[in-house]
Amino acid sequence: MHAARYPFTVRLVGFAPAECAQLEHLLAQAPRSGPSYFCLHDDSLQEPDLYLAAGDSPAALARLRCLPPGASQPTLVIGGQGASCYRTLPHPVDAAELYDALADLLDARVQTMAVSRARGVRSLPERRRRPRLRPDTAAPADYAQMRQGPHDGAVLIIDKGGAFRDHVAQVVGIKARPVEWTDSGRAALCLCDETAVSLVMINTAAPGIEPYDLCRRIKSQDGAGRTAVLFLVGQSFKYDSLRARDAGVRGLLDKPVADRHIVATFQKLLALPP
Repeated sequence: MHAARYPFTVRLVGFAPAECAQLEHLLAQAPRSGPSYFCLHDDSLQEPDLYLAAGDSPAALARLRCLPPGASQPTLVIGGQGASCYRTLPHPVDAAELYDALADLLDARVQTMAVSRARGVRSLPERRRRPRLRPDTAAPADYAQMRQGPHDGAVLIIDKGGAFRDHVAQVVGIKARPVEWTDSGRAALCLCDETAVSLVMINTAAPGIEPYDLCRRIKSQDGAGRTAVLFLVGQSFKYDSLRARDAGVRGLLDKPVADRHIVATFQKLLALPP
């Protein structure tokens, strides 16, 4: 049996909608002999494996300069001037050059991460909900004091079956947080009302579940203000950002979800140790 092959996640930064669509199309057509790629939605909670940035966007370059120290994700800049600290390709981008550059950056990232693991250094996921636009000036201890961590509660997965729940419990470790499962919206509401739940993961493909309405009802319960709700979405699901934010959805994960993204999401939302 072949191991699951997950695409590398790409965060597009600073591109106009038409440029995003063009780059997404190019990345989707990457040769089968090399890495495959998937562009993250703006509301995605998944950690990017690569950043692809517009070199003519000052805001995009400012965002890159504010990435956390020690961030392992490499960056490729398309067009623009003054971005010599990053690998750059001219605009309009040539598809073959794009694939070669991304493959080289991924190889360098693998080597960097291997060295870091050998030294016992682990990178932490970005926990901010909004992009950084200027470097941090406060001491780390100040941020730790300001940040409200999640309350100690269970993880609830709403899905058509319990297989994903079992996999999540194995990946993150059952001792880290109890992981529960249900296929019923009514049962989910009762569980969130009667027990402490820190994170709710709703599979939008689960039959009989209206995910936006269910999220809104969960978040309206007493004590659910700090309960994070995220969607597990497939390619056929049309995620509505405005509707999701109105309902209180924290963000989304794209299916299939690689184990590294599950772990990073739990570290991000539940402050689990690395």
